[in-house]
Amino acid sequence: MLRSRPATASIDRDRRGDDEPLPRRWTVFTVIAIALLMASIDQTSVATALPAIQKDLGGSLAWSSWTITVYALGQIMSMPIAGKLSDQFGRKTIFLVAITMFTLTSLCAGMAGDIATLIVVRVFQGLAAGAIVPSATGIVADQFGRDRDRAIGLFTSIFPIGAIIGPVVGGVLVTYTSWRAIFLINLPLGVLLVVLVAVLIRRTPRTTAAPIDLRGIALLCGLLLSTMTAITALGTPGNLRLQLTAAGVAGAVAAVLCWRFLRHARRDPAAVVPMRLLRGRTFGTMNTVNVMFGAAALGFGTLVPIYAENRYGIAPLAAGGLLAIRAVGMISLSGLSVFLLRRTGHRILMVAGFAVMTVGMVMLALPPQGLSVEAWLSLAAGITGLGMGMAAPASNNASLHLAPREISAITGLRGMFRQSGAIVSISITTALLSVSAQPGITQAYVFAVFAVILLAAVPLILSMPDHRGSW
Repeated sequence: MLRSRPATASIDRDRRGDDEPLPRRWTVFTVIAIALLMASIDQTSVATALPAIQKDLGGSLAWSSWTITVYALGQIMSMPIAGKLSDQFGRKTIFLVAITMFTLTSLCAGMAGDIATLIVVRVFQGLAAGAIVPSATGIVADQFGRDRDRAIGLFTSIFPIGAIIGPVVGGVLVTYTSWRAIFLINLPLGVLLVVLVAVLIRRTPRTTAAPIDLRGIALLCGLLLSTMTAITALGTPGNLRLQLTAAGVAGAVAAVLCWRFLRHARRDPAAVVPMRLLRGRTFGTMNTVNVMFGAAALGFGTLVPIYAENRYGIAPLAAGGLLAIRAVGMISLSGLSVFLLRRTGHRILMVAGFAVMTVGMVMLALPPQGLSVEAWLSLAAGITGLGMGMAAPASNNASLHLAPREISAITGLRGMFRQSGAIVSISITTALLSVSAQPGITQAYVFAVFAVILLAAVPLILSMPDHRGSW
C-alpha cells in the first residue's frame, strides 16, 4: 500500500531525508511514555482497591475482580483493530481518540454508583487502553526514523515501572482518599496529554484510505470474546457441569467464528488483520512465540504473589514486592539489550532471555537451596526479570523490519497474542488451584510447565530470519 505525504511533519522529514529522526522526538517520546504509564498504572492499581470497591458498591469479591478481567479483555479486543486503523487513518488520530476515551471512562468509573456500572465502564476503558499501545508505537517510529528500533525497545521499561508504581499509587489513594481517586486522577493528566499531542504532533503518516473493515472487526471481536468466555468459564471456580457447558458452547462459537474470520482475512485485501500478518515463517512463528511468552512471562506477574502466600505463608505486602524485584531486574537489562540489538540481532537476545527466564522459573518451582525463603524467591524473581529485560526489546522489534508501514498493526497483534496467552495460563492455573488440596505445590508444577514452554519457544525463535542493524 502507498503512504500519502501529509504536509507539516512529513515535509520536515523530506527535507532531512526520509529516515532522519525529527527534532522534537524525545519530547514526543516523553509524552507518549506518560500515556503508556497511565494505562499501565491503571491496570495494576485497581487490584489494591478491590476490597474497598466491594465494600462501597456491594457485590461479591468475584464480581469486583471482574473490573480487572474485563479491562484485560477490552485491551485484547482493541489492540489489533486499533493497530490496523492507526496505520490506515493516522496514528495521531487514533491515539487522541484513545486518550480522550480513556479520560472520559475514567470519569465515569470514578462516579460509578454500583458494581455493574463499574464493570461496563471498565470494558470501554480497557478498549481505550488497548488502542493506546499500537498507535503510540507507530507515533514513536515516525518520530525517530532510523532510530525507531531503539525507541521501540525502550518502551519495554515503561510497563515494569507501571507495575511498581501502580500498587503503591493505588494503596496510597485508597488509604488516604477513596478508591474513586484511582480513576479521577487520570482526568487532568488525560486533558494535558490531549493538548500536548495536538500541539507537538501536527500530522502522522497514513496509508491510502480504504473502507473500514466492519465485517472483519465484528468477526474478530466475536472470536476473541467467545474464546475468552470459554477460557474464563473453565478458570472460574463453581459448578463444574455449568462450567463445562458454558465453556463448550463458547468454544463451539469460537471455532465457527475463527473459521469465518480466517476465510475473510484470506479473501479481503483490506481485512482488519490481513492473512500475511498471521502466517508464514516470520509472522506466524512470532505470533506463536508471543502466545508462549504471554503464557509464561506475563502469567508469572499475576501468579507469583499467590504462590508465595500459598506455599510459604509470606505476607501479601512482601509477596507483592517480588514483582517489584522482577521489574527492577527487567529495567536494569533492557537498556543494554536495546544497545546490543543492532549488533547481535534480535534472535540471540531472545534465546538468551528465554533461557534466563527458564532458570528463574525452575528456581521458583524448587524449594529454597541454602537461602531463606524470601531471599530465594527474590533471587528467582530477579533472574526472571533479567531474562525479560534481555528478551523483551528484541521481541518487540522482531518482524517489524519486514513491514515498517504496518508497525501499529503488528504491535496490536503482538499485544493481543501475549495477553491472550497470559489469560489462558492464569485461567487454567486458577482452575487447578481451586480443586487442589495443596495449591502451593500445584503452582510449583505450574512454574515448571512455564519453564518447559519457554524452552519450547527457543527452536521456534531460531527458525525465524534474523536481522541486524537499523530498519
